[in-house]
Amino acid sequence: MRADGLPGTAEHGYDGDPAPPPGLVVVGHFDQPPGYGVNRPRGSASWLFTWTTAGRGRLWQGGVETSAGAGRLVVLAPGVPHGYAVGPGARHWRFWWAHCQARPSWAGWLRPYDAGDGVYAVASAPAGVHGRVEAAFRRMHADAHRPGAGAPPDVVAPDGQIAVAHGSAARELALCALEEIVLLATAGARPAAPRPGLDARIQRAQELIDADPGAPHTVRSLAGQVSLSPSRFAHLFSRQLGRSPMRALREARLRHAARLLEGTDLPVERVAAASGFASPFHFNRVFRERYGTPPGAYRNAVQGGPRG
Repeated sequence: MRADGLPGTAEHGYDGDPAPPPGLVVVGHFDQPPGYGVNRPRGSASWLFTWTTAGRGRLWQGGVETSAGAGRLVVLAPGVPHGYAVGPGARHWRFWWAHCQARPSWAGWLRPYDAGDGVYAVASAPAGVHGRVEAAFRRMHADAHRPGAGAPPDVVAPDGQIAVAHGSAARELALCALEEIVLLATAGARPAAPRPGLDARIQRAQELIDADPGAPHTVRSLAGQVSLSPSRFAHLFSRQLGRSPMRALREARLRHAARLLEGTDLPVERVAAASGFASPFHFNRVFRERYGTPPGAYRNAVQGGPRG
């Protein structure tokens, strides 16, 4: 029993174990009544992702505490004492949860929601995102059982049912679904605010670059999509953003390439092509200039170290 009167239960069927082993991907769906709670004085070896669909939960880690209502993603990093329970006064807490090792590329998406002590509390996502997030959790749960078999979109895992992704295909499919969840929740919760005084046409051009950096953009094609002449567009873009359109495009392509190197095993040549670089030699040179190391060495350093 915890000092505040909540039960210190073992979690999700791992009786006596403080958390699932770090190499596993484990996902489940719970609907818990008042009195339910988990306390981990040593924290967990893996990341914990929770998505609330109804009711309210309370989560704490280190010295930080947060609440979770419908449409809120709360993420707890490993290695810090934590716990969670049905929220005070709530009739229940219905939520999806997943334990795994986070991919390095997720750090940037979660960073704006850092509440301290390894807690990432994402503001409630717009209602239109909820269905896609829940569908991704259902797919994640189904793929952990039978990779690629899928599940009807209206099927929800029975409360209390836990799925453990065994095998590389199941793990990768589950992680891909979770990556979609993190991206949807973080992008939907805080839409990018236009910079004060930024021309809407330049804002739109930057959005086009960021949305698909590997596309064959040119000054002329971008200018045409925002109804400006190429010369006027290039001048306005450079004046307002402090860099040329092609410099902005190169930076976006390098960020995209870095994410592919972090999260996939694609050959460096395919990473270059998928990021919009026609020449692998040029890609290697500009990547090294930007990140201080060749693409292959960058991947080895990131994937060879702790994921999180």
